[in-house]
Amino acid sequence: MTNESLHNRRAAAMARGQGALHPIYVDKALNAEIWDLEGNRFIDLGAGIAVNNTGHSHPRIQAAVQAQLERFSHTCLMVTPYESAVELAEKLNAIAPGNTPKKSIFVTTGAEAVENCVKIARSYTGRPGVIAFKGGFHGRTNLAMGLTGKVKPYKVGFGPFPGEIYHAPFPNMYHGVSVEESLRALDDLFVCEIEPNRVAAIIIEPVQGEGGFYHAPAEFLQALRQRCDEHGILLIVDEIQTGFGRTGKMFAIEYANVEPDLMTMAKGIAGGFPIAAVVGKAEIMDQPAPGGLGGTYGGSPIGCAAALVVLDIIEEEQLCERALQVGERLTGRLRQLQSRYPQRIGDVRNLGAMIAMELVVDGDVNRPDPELTAAVVSEAAKAGVILLSCGIRSNVIRFLPALTISDALIDESMDSLDACFSALSGSSC
Repeated sequence: MTNESLHNRRAAAMARGQGALHPIYVDKALNAEIWDLEGNRFIDLGAGIAVNNTGHSHPRIQAAVQAQLERFSHTCLMVTPYESAVELAEKLNAIAPGNTPKKSIFVTTGAEAVENCVKIARSYTGRPGVIAFKGGFHGRTNLAMGLTGKVKPYKVGFGPFPGEIYHAPFPNMYHGVSVEESLRALDDLFVCEIEPNRVAAIIIEPVQGEGGFYHAPAEFLQALRQRCDEHGILLIVDEIQTGFGRTGKMFAIEYANVEPDLMTMAKGIAGGFPIAAVVGKAEIMDQPAPGGLGGTYGGSPIGCAAALVVLDIIEEEQLCERALQVGERLTGRLRQLQSRYPQRIGDVRNLGAMIAMELVVDGDVNRPDPELTAAVVSEAAKAGVILLSCGIRSNVIRFLPALTISDALIDESMDSLDACFSALSGSSC
């Protein structure tokens, strides 16, 4: 069997809307490396889109999942619960930012977590409105798509979306949007679109994921907290891509010293096993009546077993600290590349091991280069490095390596990227 033959089978059997960035069919994976079914080896700088923060096939996660499988795989948490879910909730409540008592619920995906945050916020406040940010990404379900501030490919042809959703500009100094301008636009929403006493929640990613890895400045997040407190609005922080050590802290919101009312957690929570959570202030979380929250697979015992071990690994292997080291080493190499190609690489930015390189034409921030971005991602894969793209203009390459990646693999991957970029830099693509 070859990658090509299986890709042809996939095209015949699976809907094209569930895309495949690379026609590389995985046979096995270990830590930060993947081998395809043809025996080719790749350095994985995507980590399943920030899921495998602890690396592929971590032996402690494998052991915990195997032990759970030998006992039971599913009973439904809402029917006959189990200790691992209670223990995981206790631990997530303890590590969530802020001193206010917390409670948790478990679901299966990040989009479910987002939608449940909105349900909880509307139930608690009795208000309908939700404000999100341009460039934000919150999932592919209908309400989550409505919150998402990026049209292509997530929203094209899928409307209409739920009402009472509003978007404000995200602060982004690289693109000329200051904190002051973003806050002024938010205040304009309160004057022109929806009065603040009808807004249930404001939802924000501390670092935009699909939008391009732009960081919300601490002063902006603090100002949001102040406005929410002033108007009785709940602050929802979406930590789906930023959580569990990715940015150098357990959660990116910690950099701003802000306590959210509600948080979403998914992706890196369980080392590749599907589980997600909402963690929030206990009084708010307890507002919905029994049966109003949940789902058949929410809080899977397999996911709970994996997540409990992931928390131990992050602490014992000091992965928050390692994220800072990975980010420094990788961005150092990217900035060297930028210094050689300043007209093609407009910006290099990171928060811990959440790293981005934005490609432009002739050094002009207003002239994105999605063609070069796609070419670099494609050529890097041919050279054995898995990369991801993102950005509202499709011109950002994002780097999300496992936090357990070795320095040697970082250097090897950057050597390959350097060669690919140099080969493409003089072309018109």
